Amino acid sequence: MKRYDLRPLKDNFYDTMLEKLDKEVSLDEVVIFMFEIGDFSPIQKSADLVHEMGYTLMNSIKFNEVDWTLVVKKTKIKELQEREEQSIMKINEEVSEEILKKIYNNLKTIKQNKLEQKEEI
Repeated sequence: MKRYDLRPLKDNFYDTMLEKLDKEVSLDEVVIFMFEIGDFSPIQKSADLVHEMGYTLMNSIKFNEVDWTLVVKKTKIKELQEREEQSIMKINEEVSEEILKKIYNNLKTIKQNKLEQKEEI
């Protein structure tokens, strides 16, 4: 886990925060960003920015009277969605294969029954 102190940047820390997430933080790593609260607008703006970029905002906490911390995980929402879609596709393939096997077996049984009925006649 890395911790970045962005307080010296005052309210101009957004680009630096995104740059660090993009270049210095590994996938699935959790980081803490500390910045000055100011007029409280950086809190919502930074949370919105993290969300817009597709990262996971795990927590947003008041550190003290003038500082705020964001806890961010570099797991892109898109990547999570892709993983979920792949899992769903795999399950669908397995279910489809199972259903096709059952249909095939049912058709085979029906064919056998019809052949047996013809033989009886």
